[in-house]
Amino acid sequence: MTENKTERLEKLIFARLRLVIDPETRADVIRMRLVENLTVTEEGLVKYTFRPSSPVCPIAVSLAQQIKIAVSQVPGVHAQDIKVENYVGAEQLTMLINR
Repeated sequence: MTENKTERLEKLIFARLRLVIDPETRADVIRMRLVENLTVTEEGLVKYTFRPSSPVCPIAVSLAQQIKIAVSQVPGVHAQDIKVENYVGAEQLTMLINR
């Protein structure tokens, strides 16, 4: 069975996200399950949920930015729709990170 375009793109995104390391735990954001529900469309729209490790995570903004940059660096990604959950400033961070 051959991989389609979205499956290849998804694999590349996950590989890139494994390089984003939480400085407090020294684990990558995929292993920590900070990125969930990732989907990719044929047009290169990537949708996912970012869930900081705690509702008051002091590095949530920084990690969200690093994740967004990492995903944007994957060839074939043209846009992102990011939802932040389980964080005290989820609504504000969602708006900020989707700019």
